[in-house]
Amino acid sequence: MSKLRVNAFSLSVDGFGAGPNQSLENPLGVGGPQLHQWAFHTKTFRAMFGEEGGSTDVDEDFARRSFENVGAWILGRNMFGPVRGPWPDDQWKGWWGTNPPYHVPVFVLTHHPRASIEMEGGTVFHFVTDGIHAALERAKTAAKGLDVRVGGGPDTIRQYLRAGLVDEMHLAIAPALLGQGEPLLAGIDLPALGFECTEQAATAHAMHVVLAKKAKA
Repeated sequence: MSKLRVNAFSLSVDGFGAGPNQSLENPLGVGGPQLHQWAFHTKTFRAMFGEEGGSTDVDEDFARRSFENVGAWILGRNMFGPVRGPWPDDQWKGWWGTNPPYHVPVFVLTHHPRASIEMEGGTVFHFVTDGIHAALERAKTAAKGLDVRVGGGPDTIRQYLRAGLVDEMHLAIAPALLGQGEPLLAGIDLPALGFECTEQAATAHAMHVVLAKKAKA
């Protein structure tokens, strides 16, 4: 059965999933790159950008698992690009160049219609204007029985959490303090939503925590 998953989502010790003052030049916000150091050195991350080598440790294990059995993605508009309001043109096609790392259909939440964009490597960006439930329905259809991964940002994940739609989360808590930025779990009662911690592992770069919905009796 298809699950809705949050995987490899990096978080500061004080709960922020992105730093403040995000921009085209600084898409992760001030201090944001600190959150992702655990992933930068892994074999999976390096391969995404055409680089060889990389670690094969616990960090790599979680990075690799984050892409397994994923048939579609959902992204908030901020994860797709820095443009706000109506699309000015069709020039912006994401942060990742001509061959994004998804290689499956990706459904981008937005208030402004835009035609789908077919990229190299099997990634196709579809723009959804009728909300999170419609995006999930379309993503599950496109995934053909595989899981759907919510890539972020924090507000998009919170929307799916509040709606009770997320089945599993892997959080990578970095040893960093941001002080401000975009919080991930503010106002979210995870136990009330049925989550429990099912796995944890610490490395020099992150505390990896897997949270999953309790099995129904």
